[in-house]
Amino acid sequence: MTRLRIALAQINPTVGDLHGNLAKIIDYYDRAEAAGCDVVAFPELCITGYPPEDLVLKPGFISDNKDILATIAARTGQCVAVIGFVDSDRDLYNAAAVCAGGRIRGTYRKRLLPNYGVFDEARYFTPGHDSDALELYVIGGVKVGISICEDIWSPTGPLATQAAGGAELNININGSPYHRGKVDGRERMLATRAADASCALVYVNQSCGQDELVFDGASMAFDAEGTLLARAAQFVEELLVVEIDIDPVYRKRLLDPRGRVTETLLPTVAISDASRATGAPAAVRMAPLLSPDAEMYQALVLGTRDYVHKNRFTDVVIGLSGGIDSSIVACIAVDALGADHVHGVSMPSRYSSPGSKDDAKALADNLGIDYRTVAIEPAFGAYLDMLAPSFVDKAPDLTEENLQSRIRGTTLMALSNKFAWMVLTTGNKSEMAVGYFTIYGDSVGGYAVIKDVLKTRVYDLCRYYNQREGREVIPEAVITKPPSAELRPDQRDDQSLPPYEVLDPILEMYVEDDRTATEIIAAGHDEALVRRITRLVDINEYKRRQCPPGVRVSIKAFGKDRRLPITNGYRG
Repeated sequence: MTRLRIALAQINPTVGDLHGNLAKIIDYYDRAEAAGCDVVAFPELCITGYPPEDLVLKPGFISDNKDILATIAARTGQCVAVIGFVDSDRDLYNAAAVCAGGRIRGTYRKRLLPNYGVFDEARYFTPGHDSDALELYVIGGVKVGISICEDIWSPTGPLATQAAGGAELNININGSPYHRGKVDGRERMLATRAADASCALVYVNQSCGQDELVFDGASMAFDAEGTLLARAAQFVEELLVVEIDIDPVYRKRLLDPRGRVTETLLPTVAISDASRATGAPAAVRMAPLLSPDAEMYQALVLGTRDYVHKNRFTDVVIGLSGGIDSSIVACIAVDALGADHVHGVSMPSRYSSPGSKDDAKALADNLGIDYRTVAIEPAFGAYLDMLAPSFVDKAPDLTEENLQSRIRGTTLMALSNKFAWMVLTTGNKSEMAVGYFTIYGDSVGGYAVIKDVLKTRVYDLCRYYNQREGREVIPEAVITKPPSAELRPDQRDDQSLPPYEVLDPILEMYVEDDRTATEIIAAGHDEALVRRITRLVDINEYKRRQCPPGVRVSIKAFGKDRRLPITNGYRG
């Protein structure tokens, strides 16, 4: 039996920041070397950041990324480093370099390229060729195979081939984005792959936000039986050091009822014969998984923090209406950036209720954020006077409601321009889906924090936040009062939309599950309502295309995930 000491570098790289990523990789490498690790694994494409998208179409970017790899390789000593980068010859490859002793000892090219959902890898990369040798690397006397993200998801993928060819451990490097409930399925899949292959497995993922995507970390290690040995925390950077006992696997393979796989042993690259894991075993790190509400909340916090900071903003401004959506966005912003960097603005009109104004002020006081009031009535009155000659004999309608929202959007953008604050919009997924927002009004801004969170889940997050804090930060009245845009007298959301507990299940089926209206009706939902709601979703595609990006937390979000034509005659 050989004990191998492995470090999983769960880092937060920035797409395109090659030198910043270099500094982070070297820092984590030095920590792994100081810990006496045999090998340290970094996430997929960690040099370029993931996903680099069309940056890889720039030849200079590819050349620079390879120069950074050479710099890292030159810094390596006894600890082997597995580094994600973009490789090139006639084509581009999503690749991992195995570096040790000051040089690159080998390269693995990703075999299975995801091209679904948020992934577009076939747009950029060529899969590793069958003619490329699947080399194994002898590290600390253990035969180690390398794989990249999607490679591990297939039961007949590279891990099976490597294990049959003699691999005793597989290092899988990842850029695996988060969505609600993914971590449980991912863990089950990894355990199954390790057990089926009779091969120990370590999985390292990045922890960061990148535009709409957020990556949850939760790096893991499994033995050859599929037993979880260690897990890093979710949504934080961490160097997870784990020791794995590598037992001879021939007995398990001999007794496998599926029969033995007899293939030619794969070629090996000898790096080190003796493990550095001496003395007492490293302490086991088994970070607990977050609850569903905590998990989603932390995804929103990390996505917001990284989007703001990586785009070189320090502060944000939020329109505080006294409603539930702006309240949870303000809480997320404070956790992401700190109260000193969050600015709340109340923008009352003639229709704003005293309760809503009081609730907004109470929230700001509870959070300790900067708070100001900019009444929009002077601008609204001026618009009405200006347009009166054109609107003569026309009764007030949606036009006047939208004017108020657009004045508020202009006000927030003026503050953004003057003070260099990013505007965080506050619309939720239910509203985004049916177009219950004002284009060029409450949709304007830099980042839409909860655009992928259905309204019913916004309520869940508010209750979770108050429970976590152990006090009523979000006033109870905000959670219990009927939601309203307050753009006309006595307005309530349920005058325009069905109750959210009725609306949201229909939206989940139509938007996230891709069910047709006919299928949703067959599942027991009211036909007239389903036809109306699905039509609203369809005709508002053009509005959503003009909204800012926001954190993806569901299995299918508006934006990178869901790409339907604006001009579309299908009604299902």
